[in-house]
Amino acid sequence: MESYVIGLDYGTDSVRAVLVDSKSGKELASDTFWYPRWKKQLFCDASLNRFRQHPLDHIEGLEKTIKGVIEKSGVNGEAVKGICIDTTGSSPVPVTKDGTPLALTDGFKDNPNAMMILWKDHTAIKEANEINELAENWGGENYTKYEGGIYSSEWFWAKITHIVREDEAVKNAAYSWMEHCDIMTYLLIEDTDLASFKRSRCGAGHKAMWHESWGGLPSEEFLGKLHPYCADLRSKLYDETYTSDEVAGKISKEWASKLGLSEDTVIAVGTFDAHSGAVGAKVEEHALVRVMGTSTCDIIVSPYNVVGDNTVKGICGQVDGSVIPGMVGLEAGQSAFGDVLAWFKNVLSWPLNHLVYNSEILSEEQIAALKAEVDKKFIAELSAEAEAIDISDSIPVALDWINGRRTPDANQELKSAISNLSLGSKAPHIFKALVNSICFGAKEIVDRFKEEGVEIKTVIGIGGVARKSAYIMQTLANTLNMPIKVAASDEAPALGSAVYAAVAAGLYDDVITASKTLGSDFEAEYYPQPEMLVAYEKQMAAYKELSHFVEESITKKHK
Repeated sequence: MESYVIGLDYGTDSVRAVLVDSKSGKELASDTFWYPRWKKQLFCDASLNRFRQHPLDHIEGLEKTIKGVIEKSGVNGEAVKGICIDTTGSSPVPVTKDGTPLALTDGFKDNPNAMMILWKDHTAIKEANEINELAENWGGENYTKYEGGIYSSEWFWAKITHIVREDEAVKNAAYSWMEHCDIMTYLLIEDTDLASFKRSRCGAGHKAMWHESWGGLPSEEFLGKLHPYCADLRSKLYDETYTSDEVAGKISKEWASKLGLSEDTVIAVGTFDAHSGAVGAKVEEHALVRVMGTSTCDIIVSPYNVVGDNTVKGICGQVDGSVIPGMVGLEAGQSAFGDVLAWFKNVLSWPLNHLVYNSEILSEEQIAALKAEVDKKFIAELSAEAEAIDISDSIPVALDWINGRRTPDANQELKSAISNLSLGSKAPHIFKALVNSICFGAKEIVDRFKEEGVEIKTVIGIGGVARKSAYIMQTLANTLNMPIKVAASDEAPALGSAVYAAVAAGLYDDVITASKTLGSDFEAEYYPQPEMLVAYEKQMAAYKELSHFVEESITKKHK
């Protein structure tokens, strides 16, 4: 009998669905929905590091993409056995007592504080600092120890605390909060009892200080010292969490009818995109999977007998079963990767946007054609020119902290900097420095894992940057001095979600077995170039010197 699974991958700008043949692993169809409200940057203010998304962007995208893959593939929707959803995170959503996103209720439809607080929102820096201070000094359990020992402004409790301090109306109306992957899963299933709903182990363990050793989430006493609302919220959340190979519930009659699916379709427990991406890329022990897009998430798995109760300092958490059930999933990452280069493109594009594209000399058709040509060639031409610059030349040194630092040692107050500029520094020189910076930031992460006893032998790259930029991938291989494989699929996170869905639906016994059939193959491999290694070591030393100066002599001095 035919059987299919769907992986739904919610990214920063769009949601993508992939329909997969559960027997052959063939990707039969994919469909993408770009968030219309987010595209207009509604509810956002970049100057305040405030990035919010309306739940309707996600709900509309769910319907459009699942219908899209069914229509494109021509398969019978009744043969879809399972769906799993992965999302960015931590991206919490305030909800009412019945689990309705607050932004869908009267009085909150245009309130930014009632929206989903996107992963890249850094409005809660103050609250994150308070959590870290409290965890160190309150006299009880240090609840951050399995999250790298440093709590980030990008995460669950910091964001919630910030919102309830800032907005009394939201505080009074928000009965509970749910991670993005949880709320989307919850909206799909028939059983809508919020108290018994199966929350994501991945989301809870990496971002909400959940750990089984202390019985779940931090204690009410600890949370009450942060804010009374947080202590009260504790009882409206959860104690148990679940891995994504488990069933959250069956699809509701309403959604089954709307999407053309069987009411027997299984909905798996939700997860985060990087972790499902690692599964989609066939992660294995000693392989670091880098999900490279606007930012990066770096995922590695380790057996219990290697990590045990040892804590890895300065990462984004180590969680039992967050990637592969039966192994510990460890997460790190960079707050900006592709975003560093996008920022530079925007800087260079200012005269184009404000002078050339507004020219009265050119027709609308010419302007549109010129825009398309520039967009197509911009990064490619910069990359070619930068690659041609000899590494021994006088190259500027840059930091990748354009959106703060995620790991190692989260600090969202840090800012980027560029040094060693001269009259000879042209755009390709600066671009080369920025490419170097994102690769050096990656090396800091790899070095931290190694220092903490987690062995890495190879790197797997997934995402748009990995597939599109040979220059960046070769620079990364030279910087890390290890081989890098690139996953062939554009949809590795969605494939990973499809793997979870297949196991939850009973089509495979376990995640590793399913990933061997449904996971992505590899399309390229980059090896370190021996003649380049010494030069990159010198550049790395300059990066470390600049990063130390900025962190110690500028950031700390001006706090």
